Amino acid sequence: MGKRDTRIAWVNPIAAARASGPIENTGPSLRDYLNRDRPTVDDVKSFMKEKHGSQTLANWEEEQERRYKDELKRHREAVLGGQSESGPSKKKTKKSKKAKKKKRKQSKVSVSILFLTIH
Repeated sequence: MGKRDTRIAWVNPIAAARASGPIENTGPSLRDYLNRDRPTVDDVKSFMKEKHGSQTLANWEEEQERRYKDELKRHREAVLGGQSESGPSKKKTKKSKKAKKKKRKQSKVSVSILFLTIH
């Protein structure tokens, strides 16, 4: 890899933006947004009474809760699907592990005895 080509000038984009001057805003400023006319608490309460409240949010939350419960149920079934209630208990698995170890030890002993008798 060769040296960098220094014939082309590199310009810092931040410095170039600052040199071009301030940007003119198009549209309302933050101050305009904060100083806008807003209804009072009494106006909001009277508006809600006229509309008899909004059930949309409550219905949506209930639907989301139902979907979440269904998803949890499906996931639980997928995880526990392979295991049944009458499956092997921890005691049985411990016993089977001990039995396997015992069989391995016996096979090692028998192999070593065979080796000694042959040589």
